[in-house]
Amino acid sequence: MPSPAETQPEAEPVRPHHKIWPKRLPRSLVIPETSLWFNVEVSAQRYPDKAAYLFFGRPLSYRQLEADAEAVAGWLQSVGVGAGDRVLVYLQNCPQFPTALYGILRANAVAVPVNPMNRADEFGHYITDPQAKAVICSADLAGIVEAANQALPEAQRVRHLLVTRYADAMPEVGAVADADMPTAAMDAWLRADPPLPAGATRWLDVLAARRLPGPHTAGPDDMALLPYTSGTTGLPKGCIHTHRTLMSNTVGAAWGHAGPEAVSLGVVPMFHITGMLYGVLGPAFVGSTTVILPRWDRELAGRLMSAHKVTHFTCIPTMIIDLFGSPNYQSFDLSSLRYLSGGGAAMPQAVAQRLLDEFGITFAEGYGLTETAAPTHANPPERAKLQCLGIPIFGVDSRIVDPLTLQELPPGETGEIITRGPMVFKGYWGHPEATRAAFVEFEGHTYFRTGDLGRMDEDGYFFITDRLKRMINASGYKVWPAEVEMLLYKHPAVQEACIIAARDAYRGETVKAVVVLRADARGKTTADDIIGWAREHMAAYKVPRLVDFVDSLPKSGSGKVMWRLLQDQENAAR
Repeated sequence: MPSPAETQPEAEPVRPHHKIWPKRLPRSLVIPETSLWFNVEVSAQRYPDKAAYLFFGRPLSYRQLEADAEAVAGWLQSVGVGAGDRVLVYLQNCPQFPTALYGILRANAVAVPVNPMNRADEFGHYITDPQAKAVICSADLAGIVEAANQALPEAQRVRHLLVTRYADAMPEVGAVADADMPTAAMDAWLRADPPLPAGATRWLDVLAARRLPGPHTAGPDDMALLPYTSGTTGLPKGCIHTHRTLMSNTVGAAWGHAGPEAVSLGVVPMFHITGMLYGVLGPAFVGSTTVILPRWDRELAGRLMSAHKVTHFTCIPTMIIDLFGSPNYQSFDLSSLRYLSGGGAAMPQAVAQRLLDEFGITFAEGYGLTETAAPTHANPPERAKLQCLGIPIFGVDSRIVDPLTLQELPPGETGEIITRGPMVFKGYWGHPEATRAAFVEFEGHTYFRTGDLGRMDEDGYFFITDRLKRMINASGYKVWPAEVEMLLYKHPAVQEACIIAARDAYRGETVKAVVVLRADARGKTTADDIIGWAREHMAAYKVPRLVDFVDSLPKSGSGKVMWRLLQDQENAAR
């Protein structure tokens, strides 16, 4: 028999932020011992006819979400997708995204969200690395899937493709209310019906077939999601998340006063862990409604928030800056907005002050990574600090340590942020060495090394100051130079390339390429040639906006490109 002491939960260390912890909130959460699919089943029973999603005014009820996801699960199992198999989701924000994701989970499989901005040269990695069994994508991206697939050896190709048109979830032409009306260009894109690759299956055919899946057997410790994140070297790596690691932040809606009455604007990309949490996982748990915007459009966003009385908006600061840039922004009715949060880049203090002065809204920044299923830190909305990551959230313990000695540093000193909590991932898919390097033992516990430099103040609020990792943050999109360099080396005129960050008044940072041309291309290849080629071969946010040609790149004695020297030169020239 264990002693009474052995049966008691471990005492939580007292940390500085506990003295300002909101009294309305528990310090840690009791995490359900269920799969994420169960959240859909519960909300479909509790709120069967309530809109889970609104897409240009057309609702998708919780009852319909459950039924459609089960139809997708039945199709997946009919083509051989089994428990633990990986299925790619390659879509812009639309109701089909959560339907696809929950269909994958209902089939006991693993969802692999892929950035819809990726091109064929990039997409092949997402087929081969997780050994994907199927792809669910939009019609406009099916050609990219096919091109990437055909470029692979036969044995590595994905076998099954399920394709939807965005119009499959939209109102009929002429039935869209003025407040929900997209621009003509957006409407044409959403309603496009390009020819599909041979053998592709239509989304509406799968929903009509209503194949019933077998029993749902996935448990809390089974893998549920494999989102990819890039590192300083090599290709993107998959982050292993289980139902349990994702459930922790999924049930944390109380932080932002979210419940079934909440209406959120779902514009942060759902493929990204933040959009996944706040647009897909969290809403199904609390039973809230999400108004989906497939691409950012400030005028449409303002109209949607006004018409649908949006209460919660998670965004990146550049969206707010853009919203303020609208000549119509003062006509937007944001009086219903109760919680405005975001991260990915610091909110300029002047913009945050305008939000407070003109709309009475406090912007509550947060901090998290793909490896931590979005937030590990957030600002309490009732006590937010500007340009601050916030305090560690439910069950999280974070420290500032010297990155070399791993000794904890006192408040005010800058070091690496390390963290532990129930939302931390289980490791990198197929990369045991990278997994080992990502964690460190500290005070008898295992902490994740974020690679971010920051400091903590006397109240326990965290502030980011720099990044240990080599990364460019362009409007919240994380660009990894090594990945862009690898793609640029495919350009027939490029001999060498080094990617660095350049200052950008709007994006914060932007991508700059320092290029050495091949001898036969010198004098013939322009910066516009490089940029134009990059637009065809990589996601738009990765494309270099600036290109400098040089005769050679600086190298160390071991032959490594001295990117930091180039970065320092760029910084000095600003």
